[in-house]
Amino acid sequence: MKSSNPVLSRLGRAAEQQRTGYGAYGPPGEPGYGQPYPTAAYPAAPPAVQPMTIDDVVVKTVTLLGLTGIAAIAAWNLIPDGYMGAAWIGAAVVGLVLGLIISFSRMANPALVVTYAVVEGVFVGMVSKTYQEFLGYSGIVLQAVVATFGVFFLMAALYKFKVIRATPRFTRGMIAAIGGLFALMLINFVLSLFGFHTGLRDNGAVGIIFSLVCIVVASLSFILDFDQIEQGIRMGLPQRYSWTAAFGILVGLIWLYLEILRLLSYLQGSSRD
Repeated sequence: MKSSNPVLSRLGRAAEQQRTGYGAYGPPGEPGYGQPYPTAAYPAAPPAVQPMTIDDVVVKTVTLLGLTGIAAIAAWNLIPDGYMGAAWIGAAVVGLVLGLIISFSRMANPALVVTYAVVEGVFVGMVSKTYQEFLGYSGIVLQAVVATFGVFFLMAALYKFKVIRATPRFTRGMIAAIGGLFALMLINFVLSLFGFHTGLRDNGAVGIIFSLVCIVVASLSFILDFDQIEQGIRMGLPQRYSWTAAFGILVGLIWLYLEILRLLSYLQGSSRD
């Protein structure tokens, strides 16, 4: 199946040249395209890079999750309460910048991805500690973690058994939905700076509905990740791009976790009233 993602298509063609070592001679479509045909004098070049596999993506994803978890636990226990606000804001800003750089970069950069995982771990740790210890939502962190991974594995099963597929229409709809949600979040944040409250992030009916919509969209975003991984493996992208694939899953898991955490706080807050 031909990829509908132009970036993946370009990376796939580049990966093919890297693997085969084909240069600039020979007719298009033939084995010798890009260099002289292999002969005794000019043997075929050995593969220059290894293509990524699903095992590569799994290992990298587990590695990033481990780093994020360790950073979150360390931040929770080591950062003094008086510096929590600064650590929260600093990690959020640095994580956003790193995420944008990684997302728009055409080359996989493992060092940036690993740094992102650690920085986001600090952010997640600060947010989690605030909810559980300072706002008094007992057990909320464990509940959110279990729910997050439960949703992730459910979406993986739905994709594996082809219950949900990343069709072109589905992909366009998801891109529009994600863009729309983040635009609403940004507008809500800017308005809140001027004292206007839309209710999108308040403990009320509007806030609960908005969180549920975010959870659904965040969950469905994994379908796009799984599809890109499948296409990348089919195209033979270099092994280093498994870091980029793992980064996409990590971003989705963090977003889903934060939305579930927020929704649980709404529900627990309602039960206190």
